Order: sequence, then C-alpha cells, then structure tokens
Amino acid sequence: MVSGVAKTDSLSDRAYHQLEQLIVTMQLEPGTPVSESQLSEMLEIGRTPIREALQRLSREHLVSILPNRGIFIADLNPQKQLRVLETRRELERLVCTKAAKRANQVERSQFDRIARDFERAAKDNDKQLFIEVDKELNDLIIFSARNEYAASAMAMLHGMSRRFWFGNFHQVADLALASKLHSDIAKAIAKADEKKAGDALDELLNYTEEFTRKTVFLED
Repeated sequence: MVSGVAKTDSLSDRAYHQLEQLIVTMQLEPGTPVSESQLSEMLEIGRTPIREALQRLSREHLVSILPNRGIFIADLNPQKQLRVLETRRELERLVCTKAAKRANQVERSQFDRIARDFERAAKDNDKQLFIEVDKELNDLIIFSARNEYAASAMAMLHGMSRRFWFGNFHQVADLALASKLHSDIAKAIAKADEKKAGDALDELLNYTEEFTRKTVFLED
C-alpha cells in the first residue's frame, strides 16, 4: 500500500507537470483566472495536490496568486523575458559546461539521441516534438550537471522561456534554426566538449534574445 505522504507527493508532481504543460503550450492562456476547484475537476486530481502544484508554479512565475483576488495564469512579458535571458546566459553556461564534464555514458547516449530528435523536428517542421524534446534537453542538462543549486534556479527560467517561445513562435520563430542550435548543444555535451557546449549555448541565447526583441520590435 502506498502511504498517504507518498501518494500526495506523487499526485502533486503529476499535477505540476500537467499544469506546467498546459501553461507552457498556452492551453491555459496568459491572464486567465483559474481556481483550485476548476483545475481539480479538469485534471481529476484532489485540491491539495493542485494547491501544492500551484505554489510551485507561482515560484516559477508561471501563475500569480493574488490575495483576495484569485489565481491567474501569468502574462507573457517580453521585458521580463529579456531579464530571464540575462540570467540564463550566465547560469546556463555553467550548467552546460558541467553537464559536458560530468555526464555519464548513458546520459551522453541520451544527449546524442536528443540531438537527432531535434534534427527530425526541423525536417518535419514538428513544433510539438520540438517543445517536448526542448524540455527533455533542459531536464537532462540540469541532471547531468549535478549541481542542485543551479538546478533549482534553472527550473524556473526554463519554464518561462519555453512558454514565451511557444506563445510567439508562430510569428517570428525559425524552427529549423532553433532546432539546429539546440542540437548543437546536445551534440557537444554528448562528446564531452565543454568549450563547444558553452559556445553553442551562447549561440542559442543570441538567437533567443533576437527572437524576443522581434516580438516587440525592440532596438538594441
């Protein structure tokens, strides 16, 4: 029999991952008000795990919990996204290079397969595959870097970036180029090349910053 605590933890994780996916893919639109009871019914999960998931999503700036006003899906904000990218540029370079250094052979094989998946997403113009593999790459990099402090910070930044990309890719994104840049990172880590991993990350963030600026026609 599963203990009550283990079951709650499992349901909380499940609620978090399902809600995060709904938010990132814009199925729960920015600015939309939501409630624990509504989400509980939607996901068929109890309110306590839903509440725990919402607290986690609030810490990641994907929902806003406003006292006496309610719970809202966070807005898309290009200016905030640019600040996210500033932070990512420093922190994610550390994480990528450490993943290249510390990943084991099984993980390197996974990075190699992820690189091929990005190439397939580009070839087939498969946006959904790109979104799925993007999260898989992010999670594997964080895990392989084996730095729990960086992992905590990166979890928030990645969710916000993935949602901003999904909310705007139909207007300004180049899926083939984005897929190649992600694939380059995965390949470098698979080959244990710390310098190439860092350089590939810089190229990706240069593209992502340009993409973000295009959404609001910002000038450098």
